[in-house]
Amino acid sequence: MHMADALISPAVGVTMWAATAGVAAYSIKKIQDDMDEKKIPLMGVMGAFVFAAQMINFTIPGTGSSGHLGGGLLLAILLGPYAGFLTMAAVLTIQALFFADGGLLALGANIFNLGFFTCFLVYPLIYKPLMAREYSPKRILGVALLAAVIGLQLGSFSVVLETLFSGKTELPFNTFLLLMQPIHLAIGIVEGLVIAAVVTFVWKERPEILDNASRGERLGSISLKRVITVLALAAVLTGGVFSWFASSNPDGLEWSMYKTSGLEELEAPGGIHQVLADLQSKIAFLPDYGFKASEEESTPATAESSDVWPVVDSGTSTAGIVGAGLTLALAGIVGFGVTSLKKRNSNSAR
Repeated sequence: MHMADALISPAVGVTMWAATAGVAAYSIKKIQDDMDEKKIPLMGVMGAFVFAAQMINFTIPGTGSSGHLGGGLLLAILLGPYAGFLTMAAVLTIQALFFADGGLLALGANIFNLGFFTCFLVYPLIYKPLMAREYSPKRILGVALLAAVIGLQLGSFSVVLETLFSGKTELPFNTFLLLMQPIHLAIGIVEGLVIAAVVTFVWKERPEILDNASRGERLGSISLKRVITVLALAAVLTGGVFSWFASSNPDGLEWSMYKTSGLEELEAPGGIHQVLADLQSKIAFLPDYGFKASEEESTPATAESSDVWPVVDSGTSTAGIVGAGLTLALAGIVGFGVTSLKKRNSNSAR
């Protein structure tokens, strides 16, 4: 659900930027209650893992479509809703700025769609109450599946609403909705399986992480070395190697757009859309998660080369590792910033 700028109007884009900024400010204020130095590296490594995981599009059988992990719910489970939302914002910001994945005008909407519903609705209202009784592998699996599906249904419905309010007549509301919801139902099931696997691992290694995130408490003296090491290794392998196995099929949004309008991409108007597109093309040094192609190399791939799978590509590996590193750094900077703000407020209150 990485929306391009062409999907939304400036009015909707600015509105969603304002809404997302408001949620981020609220999260920064609230996260000060449970932020400590232990949470900063966990935010970083989880951001890196989600970045890398989003590079892997998996095929949805029988549809010609693909999907990828959203990540917002997983971040909320391990970090709490406030740190989870801020980490999701870091992931999507890195993707938009340096990899041209999702538009700059649409960035506020993308953060809201993938972060707000999962962190502030699905996690506290569905996941937490259902997991409050007990933890077990079967219960984690069942609740993760239910919560992931609902989270993606809300996010995909929001995308449809945003295109409606933007006046995108190429995407009639009813048709677009009837395609977006079922395909993201299938994607949600796969995401639920991934979430269950990661959460089960953390629960077996350090159940205190889940408990403290749920209660909004600091991690304190909990040892995170093994959890962080495994997740960091998973991020490197996922971005650097497993990304070669990503499906080439259009993702759920592109597939729904094509089935609705016959186009996987809409033509963006001029004005602010063109200004932001030019800015993004200058900033993004690994567009589409690969090296920039020179004019001589920009000829279409042959049918033979396009059928090769997996696509072993040094550009993809570089993008995965560099992107994970940048996300880790940005999430860490956010964590350090919140910690510094907390100390400043504490000193001024004395």
